[in-house]
Amino acid sequence: MSIEKAIEDIRNGKIVLIYDFDDRERETDMTIASQFVTHETLRTFRKDAGGLVCTTTPYAKAKELGLPFLSDVFWDDIEKYPLLKAMAPNDIPYDNTKSSFGLTINHRKTYTGITDNDRALTITEYVKTIFKDAPADKIKEELGTNFRAPGHVHLLNTCEKPLETRKGHTELANALMIMAGVLPSATICEMMGDDGNSEKKACTKKYGEDHGLTFITGDEIIEAWKKYKG
Repeated sequence: MSIEKAIEDIRNGKIVLIYDFDDRERETDMTIASQFVTHETLRTFRKDAGGLVCTTTPYAKAKELGLPFLSDVFWDDIEKYPLLKAMAPNDIPYDNTKSSFGLTINHRKTYTGITDNDRALTITEYVKTIFKDAPADKIKEELGTNFRAPGHVHLLNTCEKPLETRKGHTELANALMIMAGVLPSATICEMMGDDGNSEKKACTKKYGEDHGLTFITGDEIIEAWKKYKG
């Protein structure tokens, strides 16, 4: 089955292609376990996908460390900046929940933060830090010491009940990481077409065939997740 192949590929540090749903974004994301990101990974994302590079954080971990949803940060500051209230993301056409965007970060050892080397460093050091076997206060201290915000890596926080209350690429990719037994953070990038829209499903599937990359759908991940959760 393709889901079993995808899980094995994730364990081996390979890119997997995840298409969500025909009635949602109708997009395919290049997906890899964040711990395995390299500058070569980001070059592939940049040249062959072209969307936004984002890194996921499980809800419980984000809450433990005080890594907020960006929409909450904005909402908490509406008295000072009233425009933020008017711009609240309450009309996302494919989603009834708030945006999963969190902070944007750079590692302090980066220069501009946008190069493939810089973003690879930020992503791998971020996941290495947040999943350390250490007290939350110690991890928070390391995050403050080693990272700055805003930056060029976009963090995405999963919802509290992944694939129940929200079924976006954030939750689909993070669930795949958990099932694969790697550090539970995915780095993802939407595949764009040359016509000004997201790349068509058939074209991303063909890309996977041509490049030896497993293509899976949101439905396949949800089915596997239900079995995994028992």
